[in-house]
Amino acid sequence: MLEDADALPQLIGDYKPVDQWQVHINTLFYRFRGDQIRSFYQTFASADYRLAHALAADYFEQVMKREKVRGKGIMGQRGGTKSGDTDTPATPLSPPSPLIVMEWGPGNGNLAACFLSHLKTLDRDGVVYPRIRYLLVDWEQAVLDAALAHPELSSHRDLVETYRGTVDQLDAMTDGSVDRIICNELWNDLPTKLMSRQANEVEEEYLRPNLSEVAHAKISDWASFVRSFDAMDVEALKSFPPFLDDLVWEREYRAVEWKAVPYRKTITEFLKRIDEQVVVPLNLGAYATIKEAKRLLAPDAIGFSSFDAGTADMKVLNDPEKPCYGQFGGQQSFMVNFALAETVMKQLEAGTMTLESQREFVGQSLGTNVVTLMDLIATHPSVGTRMTQWEQDRLMLKTLHALNKTYRSPYARLLDFPLPLEMPPEERETLQALVRSLAPTGVPDTVAYLTEEELTLASKDLEDIGYEPESFMIPLTAPPSPVDYFHAFVRPR
Repeated sequence: MLEDADALPQLIGDYKPVDQWQVHINTLFYRFRGDQIRSFYQTFASADYRLAHALAADYFEQVMKREKVRGKGIMGQRGGTKSGDTDTPATPLSPPSPLIVMEWGPGNGNLAACFLSHLKTLDRDGVVYPRIRYLLVDWEQAVLDAALAHPELSSHRDLVETYRGTVDQLDAMTDGSVDRIICNELWNDLPTKLMSRQANEVEEEYLRPNLSEVAHAKISDWASFVRSFDAMDVEALKSFPPFLDDLVWEREYRAVEWKAVPYRKTITEFLKRIDEQVVVPLNLGAYATIKEAKRLLAPDAIGFSSFDAGTADMKVLNDPEKPCYGQFGGQQSFMVNFALAETVMKQLEAGTMTLESQREFVGQSLGTNVVTLMDLIATHPSVGTRMTQWEQDRLMLKTLHALNKTYRSPYARLLDFPLPLEMPPEERETLQALVRSLAPTGVPDTVAYLTEEELTLASKDLEDIGYEPESFMIPLTAPPSPVDYFHAFVRPR
């Protein structure tokens, strides 16, 4: 977080625990910038389809296996387990029971659209897809409306509903009624405390928000601005200049007030494994979702999946230089402490948790090795040198152009690639031509997965723009980074 002693900040709030200011600021962020999220950060489900397809394939396979065990009509006479694998067509359940799939934090609706489209394709005999009731869950109505408006959800509208509520308390849902819960990059957005051990005491980080002198000078009615900020009065704040990018934070550490913190014993025991004065994220909002998932999931449900950036490595958690948090357009996002999440899950007796890299989950579904586009870019010899923004954009566009000669997406979409204004005119013209040449069925996003086969087919064109095959193939089999994107899967007991 920004700490600039020369900014001469103006106070706009009092010291509060990190998680309280996180909720406050993120609420304002989504109400001001909820329709601009992809301008500040992208996820592997914003435009790419491969995570959603992997989830759909896994769900279809797990449901078919479960129904075979139940012996209720998915099996053909020869006992096949997958649609199309038997000599006798599968028969639907009679009467069919609904399968409730919930997505918590649906973003722009792309994951839901691709999940349902791929599930329908896999389910050639129509024994699973027609039974789906897909619930998009978010606490902001504007987010739900935007997700539901995704054009590729239109063909699945009979199966899709919205639910406005906080994911830790979905009271309208019946206990044991849900079959599958999915959330993508949600845990890092939920309330998180930062704590450290000081001898036998535990302290947590407190923050106090200020506004930079430059931003302060643009506000004529300061008292009204402070009142509106404190009350989260979005309509009133709209009359003031934008301010989320100009927040300056002061911090201090105070003893934890345990009355407001659950899992005291679990947390204090965990912190004994961490060196003194090393700050660790405690994702309390994530732990609340595990508790709610335990209530909602049926005893034989497929389970709960959370995809997010974080670590379960105690060496990383014990590193005082680890990246605990970041800000994107004002939004506060925290690294997920998967090690403590698993400990809390065991305390809650919510089931069993398995952790794998997100890349491994997608690759296993495809039956090949995969790499992210950003990891491919990182292997280019020019990366690490002093490149301007437009030079980085040029490398990205040339890479996309090389890949798109052989890459084919099942969805036709135009990749939105705004060019920075700060570049030589002749370069702008060249890059604009590259943007116009990107195929609708090419790589769908700058945050996307590529297969080993796709890299092999494009290797000559990648070499022509400076990539070295011996380098760009390495990430395909590289182990996860210390802090990486992981899939935490909880199966109910």
